[in-house]
Amino acid sequence: MLLARESLRGKWGQAIGTYLVYSLIMGSFGAWPKEGGLIGLLIAGPMMLGAAIYSLAISRGEEARLEMIFDGFKNFGNALGAYLLMILYIILWLLLLIVPGIIAALSYSMVFYIFADDRSIKPGELLRASKKMMDGYKEKLFYLWLRFLLLALLCILTLGIGFLWLIPYVHVTMAKFYEDIKSGAH
Repeated sequence: MLLARESLRGKWGQAIGTYLVYSLIMGSFGAWPKEGGLIGLLIAGPMMLGAAIYSLAISRGEEARLEMIFDGFKNFGNALGAYLLMILYIILWLLLLIVPGIIAALSYSMVFYIFADDRSIKPGELLRASKKMMDGYKEKLFYLWLRFLLLALLCILTLGIGFLWLIPYVHVTMAKFYEDIKSGAH
């Protein structure tokens, strides 16, 4: 979390603006009664890939630009396929019980970061790679998610204004988490 704050130093304004655009796009389709859900489903994978690309750029101290959040559309088919497979597996595990669903979500949490680094990997391989990468790290990520949940509760006390800082912080922290375990997972 400290490394993410350091990466965001001097870039908070740009990151807040970028993730505000990202959040508005991702959230806007819920307002459309019928076709919004389908369009949201179709763009979620590419947008999540774009967010991972942008977050990794900030994390690595590279030039990060707003338009990077749309880079996932360059790999639309694989991004959509990875997202749909990931959601399907998580839902199937959730049907068993809540805990297996949470474990599945933790296992597949690195899919779009892996994809951001190697766009040639196919959806099924991405899920397997994420699951392998997360071996031994799920508990650590679970506690990180709990910390963010507590911060989200505090953001509610600010009438939601705190989310402007929390959302970029979460994304860049996840990119840092990926970078950290990537070196130890292979």
